Amino acid sequence: MQKMEANEFRPLAGVKVLELSQILAGPTCGLMLGDLGADVVKIERFPAGDDARKYRRPGDSGLPPSFLIVNRGKRSLGLDLRKEEGKAVLKRMVAQADVLTENFRLGVMEKLGLGYDVLREVNPALIYCSITGYGRTGPLASKGGFDLILQAFSGLISVTGEPGRDPVKPGMSIADVNAGILAAFGILAAYINRLRTGEGSRVETSLLQASMQQLYWYAAAYFSTGAIAKPVGTAHPLIAPYQVYQCADGGIALGGANQTNWERIADVLGHPEWKADPRFDSAAERLARRAELEVLITDVLRGAPVATWVERFDAVGVPVGPVQNVGQALEHPQAKAVGMVMEARKPGGGVTRALGLPVLFDGGNASLTGPAPALGEHSSSVLQEFGFAAGEIEDLLRNAVVHDCAHPVAA
Repeated sequence: MQKMEANEFRPLAGVKVLELSQILAGPTCGLMLGDLGADVVKIERFPAGDDARKYRRPGDSGLPPSFLIVNRGKRSLGLDLRKEEGKAVLKRMVAQADVLTENFRLGVMEKLGLGYDVLREVNPALIYCSITGYGRTGPLASKGGFDLILQAFSGLISVTGEPGRDPVKPGMSIADVNAGILAAFGILAAYINRLRTGEGSRVETSLLQASMQQLYWYAAAYFSTGAIAKPVGTAHPLIAPYQVYQCADGGIALGGANQTNWERIADVLGHPEWKADPRFDSAAERLARRAELEVLITDVLRGAPVATWVERFDAVGVPVGPVQNVGQALEHPQAKAVGMVMEARKPGGGVTRALGLPVLFDGGNASLTGPAPALGEHSSSVLQEFGFAAGEIEDLLRNAVVHDCAHPVAA
């Protein structure tokens, strides 16, 4: 497992983040900031908390693994923002915080009296980050955002799938995860600006922007020629051969991204004559005859197993890799070597595995982190750190403004 020594690189140590966001996009942002050293306080309504606390699959016990993996290392404060006392609590915390993230539907924070303009008056240095579905302006700004819907709306789904068949959704939540990454990117840029100027910023991104960012090459084709892309399976819109091919016992991804690699592929496959074949002797010709080329290559590859072909292509420097399932990928030594599989503490003790920060600093990334929190697990201790007196905390608990699962107070 990837671990670091006590001198680990944590550039955001001391930065206080208030995470009002939930489910995946916002929590992904908070996870990345936390892995860089930030103190992330997850502010949740109660009794329900983050909706992702209910995302259980058959056999799950305790907190759902899907919640655990993006909320490790955070602390939970149960707070009722519908009550004036709850709003006052948040404002007191904002006065001492560096960052606030939220992913509510447009206008929700303003209706609560906690919009950016209000909180900026409380703390002019605050970095306020909002993740919406369609952005804060435009004809669809008021609509709620969901990963599936924005992948469809943005065009992502229209280019995913096999030729001649209905488009499909990519297997992962691209819009949510990329929106979280973009939010973290924006927050870090705003933080650098604050170090220079002392001023906070409003950072905005959306599931629409996070989805459409993936369309660089498809957008280039449309802007230049008006071409509307269609699904091409695992193939590349600009290069051939560059896709998954079937071998005797599974698939390999093979990359003939340039002329040199194409010629090496022809040699390894035992067909050096393909190099001079006018059907395939240029990148444009190979792309135009991609389907024909796929048949020819597959006919050869089916004669040997994946491991044999990977070894042969590796030997001559052709980009190649086996098509692995999720388990094979996570168990591969390379995933561990780059810190993507790491240890994380489990609620109640013990150690489980999680995905690590996908960035290395001086050869390492985040070390063992704390577990994902129970709802309201840290309410009292967090408030105490933010300067609330014991009597104030007791009153907030008694009046059901704050929920603390570890220190319940009877009414």
